[in-house]
Amino acid sequence: MRANRSKCPLVNILDIVGDKWSLIIIRDLFLGKKTFTEFMNSPEKFASNILSNRLELLMHHGLLKMVKFPHDKKTKVYYLTNKGVDMYPILYEMMNWSNRNLDTEFGSLGIQFFKDSKKVSSKTYIKRTQSKYIETRNEILNV
Repeated sequence: MRANRSKCPLVNILDIVGDKWSLIIIRDLFLGKKTFTEFMNSPEKFASNILSNRLELLMHHGLLKMVKFPHDKKTKVYYLTNKGVDMYPILYEMMNWSNRNLDTEFGSLGIQFFKDSKKVSSKTYIKRTQSKYIETRNEILNV
């Protein structure tokens, strides 16, 4: 992986998640996907080499980790680290920005997100989503 090309905080985060694929992986992890195959089945249609590259990039920067289960050494299970979970407020704000500023029809997941997120404060929704993910991650890791 390359060294930081700028001292700007925005450029540094964009070097990690500035492409749509990295953010889609993080989104998908929050939606419950955990394996390479599950990511490949995303409606955005990852190319396998791009997916492999982005998973490696996110792991290199400490946003993701991967485990293999003792009973299934073939399947790699990816999960967000606390650093990765901390990305959720950014995704939340980006999705809401899209809703406010883009004249487009969103799919069922987006519609449900907007409906659910309007029921509580943004802070509550974000914390609830992060906590739910951490709980699921802990179940996966048997913590």
